[in-house]
Amino acid sequence: MVDETAKNNFETATDGVQAYHNYFGTPTHDDRIWFELLTVGVFQVGLSWKVAASKIPVLRQQMAGMVIDQVAQFDEMDVERLQKEPDMIRNTRKIRATIQNARAIQAIQTEYGSFSAYLWAFVDGQPQLLDSQMAGVSDKSAPISTQLAKELKKRQFKFVGPVVTHLFMLAGGLIQIIDED
Repeated sequence: MVDETAKNNFETATDGVQAYHNYFGTPTHDDRIWFELLTVGVFQVGLSWKVAASKIPVLRQQMAGMVIDQVAQFDEMDVERLQKEPDMIRNTRKIRATIQNARAIQAIQTEYGSFSAYLWAFVDGQPQLLDSQMAGVSDKSAPISTQLAKELKKRQFKFVGPVVTHLFMLAGGLIQIIDED
């Protein structure tokens, strides 16, 4: 079950780092939040999570409130506008990846009804608990996140390697790592 207070706090926060930190691991079923969490992962590549998360309010402001259908309609003029925005992480590839990911989410929504339904199907509708001692499980990867990364790439998502996808799955509560030490 989604904690509605956590969801509301995440959606309305002006401090992206605190909001992301507080929401991290909360199971979500909201496609827009999934899109935001994925976008933080995309922009985090090569940076710290804090730098990327700090830009959540800027992303919302500059990218149509992170409304998937609106971002999917962005064109080259929007890319150029975003590159000039001083508060943005102005990496052209990441900006284009975010737009492409919105389009890929739309395709999944058409096929599955929602992006969330597609994602939760990977864990049979329940957060998957991963023992940190299991083969292939670490704070940066697990077999299930590698599997989802491959599936997302097949569906034309960008910047969704195993590490980004693993953090994305952790952030949205699809997987949880338990340490039995």
